[in-house]
Amino acid sequence: MKIIPHGAAQEVTGSCHEIQVNGKKVLLDCGLFQGHRQESAVKNAEFPFDPKEIDAMILSHAHADHVGRVPLLSKNGFTASIHCTYATKDLAAVMLADSGYINEKDEEYFCKYLKKSMMPCDGPLYTILDATNCLEHFEGENYNEWFDVCEGVKAQFLDAGHILGAAMVVLEITEDGVTKMVGFSGDLGRSMLPIIRDPADMPPVETLICESTYGNRPHEDIASAKIALRDIITTTARRGGKVLIPAFSLERTQEIVYDLHVLWDDKEIPAMPIVIDSPLATKVTDVFMKHPECYDKDMYEKFLAKAHNPFQFSLVRYTQSTEESKELNGTPGPMIIMAGSGMCEAGRIRHHLKNEIEDERNTIVAVGYMAQNTLGRRIIDPEVTEVKIFDKIYQKKAQTLYINAYSGHADMTDLDNFICSTKGVKKLILVHGELDQMQPLADRIKNICKDIEVIMPERDDVIEV
Repeated sequence: MKIIPHGAAQEVTGSCHEIQVNGKKVLLDCGLFQGHRQESAVKNAEFPFDPKEIDAMILSHAHADHVGRVPLLSKNGFTASIHCTYATKDLAAVMLADSGYINEKDEEYFCKYLKKSMMPCDGPLYTILDATNCLEHFEGENYNEWFDVCEGVKAQFLDAGHILGAAMVVLEITEDGVTKMVGFSGDLGRSMLPIIRDPADMPPVETLICESTYGNRPHEDIASAKIALRDIITTTARRGGKVLIPAFSLERTQEIVYDLHVLWDDKEIPAMPIVIDSPLATKVTDVFMKHPECYDKDMYEKFLAKAHNPFQFSLVRYTQSTEESKELNGTPGPMIIMAGSGMCEAGRIRHHLKNEIEDERNTIVAVGYMAQNTLGRRIIDPEVTEVKIFDKIYQKKAQTLYINAYSGHADMTDLDNFICSTKGVKKLILVHGELDQMQPLADRIKNICKDIEVIMPERDDVIEV
């Protein structure tokens, strides 16, 4: 058996890992690379394998860096099944259609501003139609139930505690009469996050493929996130400013709205418009309401048991049209505007940043991971005083803050506990992390669990198991 990381290898985005066994090829995820625009465009345009030869895919969750290249895979000849949870199947349909739309718009941008020799591919990476066509390959599976993947490979989904529908994967792989267990963390979540259930325990596995996004960084207690959000809102409101929150339309937006609802019910924030300026977030929120099987106890007790919609209350308005979005530019604060994308690389948030970043009354609040070379990373970097948005330089006069307690990823302590509590691990393959986070995690695990071989592969390295 061979494991080959084709993405998220000493980097965070582009999750895609190939397992070769019994003459079959199985993919774990197939996500978009995100970061420096031109570099990412080149990486996304080509596969280091033939999509026609892939016999099955197992999808951990519906974030773009895990599912975002599936339409391109299908466009290039992939015809096999994609196994995922039912919630992930529904979310992927929404997320991929939006991604197809963004790719079409990016193509317009490339044609307008780049030389022909710099074009990453012939036409858009994929279209809305490509995104729709690939959905025929998706097959929903229940948590905690085994399903057949291909000859000699069975799999099971466990709660990952990361986003709605996210799963860890347990693989039972039989080769030449010998059965081996392989675990894949996907994006490992945290305990006590709102809305969804906590991560499950990983059963005994001999090989563990594990994310390392925050391998050397602790998070603040999740309870502190709501307090920090409250303080930022009240302070900015007193200045008459706007709170801009670049948030992933999937999960983070719903978590923030959930906390805002609780804060408003408890009379801890002033009455002010809360605008969710993201048609995608609206569609994703509709999917959330269809999957109560993923909810935790608090969600039931605080809202569902009382027949309350956790994502809708008197202050909140969801926009749809571009005209509604543009009207916000001339509307005075105080106001809260949440818009995608979470790393500020696409979507309506860039327009709001362009109009509001030079107003010192305003606050820009990061509530999720910002990858290297993204606009979001530059905005929260305290040493950066100006940023380029739509090819124009803007001074960073608005206050910029980061609430890292909202992270949906396990932190360094969570990862240590997860790895060391998983029994039977002989080989640990660290993925989905930048080297400054991955290396310290590897060093700690080597000291704590001396019998585990730790591997930090580069892209397309071949690991024999």
